Amino acid sequence: MLSWIFRLIKGMIIALGFILPGVSGGVLAAILGIYERLLSFLAHIGQDFKINFFFFLPVGLGGILGLILFSAPLEFLLSNFQVTVLWGFAGAIFGSLPALFKEGKLFSNNPCLKGSTEYTWLIATFFISLFLLYFFPAVGLKAPANFWGFIFAGILIALGALVPGLSPSNLLLILGLFSPMLKGFQNRDIFGVFLPISIGLVLTLLAFSRLMETVLNNYHKQVYQLIIGLVLSSTFLILIPTKSSESISYDGVQIFTIMLTAFFFVVGLGLGFWMTLLEKKYK
Repeated sequence: MLSWIFRLIKGMIIALGFILPGVSGGVLAAILGIYERLLSFLAHIGQDFKINFFFFLPVGLGGILGLILFSAPLEFLLSNFQVTVLWGFAGAIFGSLPALFKEGKLFSNNPCLKGSTEYTWLIATFFISLFLLYFFPAVGLKAPANFWGFIFAGILIALGALVPGLSPSNLLLILGLFSPMLKGFQNRDIFGVFLPISIGLVLTLLAFSRLMETVLNNYHKQVYQLIIGLVLSSTFLILIPTKSSESISYDGVQIFTIMLTAFFFVVGLGLGFWMTLLEKKYK
């Protein structure tokens, strides 16, 4: 029973990676010591299914409970302290970048970038995703906050669970799905939010877990260049005003807010770096 409760609590903590911008559910799962077993279970679903299912059942229940409990406070903070909260999350992302570079084995063999094409994937991903994600809302496009839109949100959340370091909340903010998702969790909207997100989440986990395992084994550096490029572009875009309905706004920002934001940005840097140290310790 004690082990079951601990796994329930782990699920609640991992849920933070699904709703906190800049926090990866995959990283939290790795810190808590269940990422590799989860990826192996999903990649080889038929092996020891009953044992693994009951092992991860409290983790899943804890994740649902965490989404319900944490969504309301987060929505309140974003509504009332948007600039400070988003810059704090950005600090956490930047603090985790050195570990992402190290995990991807980037800059380890060729410290001189001049004339090198080794980092083409990273540079191309950064600029292409920055352009597309910025102009997606600028031309009047946005992901609809309906059943199909939340299925897409579930897909992004699943990718955040499969790929340590990738935060789905950044993309959900840019696409205008983040606040509607939080409200749905807060209101316990089973059929409008929980069900479509669960569908997208489960289907993506089942479809891509084995592929992710294979790709990471064979194209480790290239995959991490894609991840880092996307993380960088989405982080910059949550700090830059865009046409998105959830875009950051600096209207009315005063000196006290700037000082508070700077403080929490530094706190975020430290927190992000500390989380990567924890992941390294418990991996």
